[in-house]
Amino acid sequence: MSRAAVRDGKAGLSPMAAASIVAAAMGVSALLGRRNAPGPSHPNIRRWYKRLDKPAFTPPDPVFGAVWPIVASGLAIGGYRLLRRRPSDGRNLGLALWLLNTGMIGGWTELFFRKRELGASALASGAMIATGAGYVAVAAKVDRPAAALGLPFVAWLGFATLLAEQVWQRNPDPNAPVS
Repeated sequence: MSRAAVRDGKAGLSPMAAASIVAAAMGVSALLGRRNAPGPSHPNIRRWYKRLDKPAFTPPDPVFGAVWPIVASGLAIGGYRLLRRRPSDGRNLGLALWLLNTGMIGGWTELFFRKRELGASALASGAMIATGAGYVAVAAKVDRPAAALGLPFVAWLGFATLLAEQVWQRNPDPNAPVS
């Protein structure tokens, strides 16, 4: 580690170790999300999702595909930055919240798409706003750019929670046959 890195408080993990941890965490979350996505490789999930009654403000499917990589990239870079910082209680709490949020992203897709638990997924989305905001607040004390990179995640979750709640309210029995 260079003297400048130590002086700047960046005496955390090496770049390779930090990148490996971020790639593993984000990769597992992405794989879980992909396993549950309503894409062509999952026709039953896709048909079910298409038939849900969704509010008029639901973005077209390509918007989801465009937004999530941006949001996930911000989280990945923020996690990397925290891993590179000197270990401290604040950094460790920020990393714990980062890891929790990363896992919750994949877990949400399991609840919504695979298990079709619309109420539980809306509640989980709301919980992710709280844990995401917690991550941003804690990260801001350790690394402001990492915190700033988490803001799009929290903002998107606000919209996603409203959307999930509306889908839940409009589809009280998500497994009912289409009439």
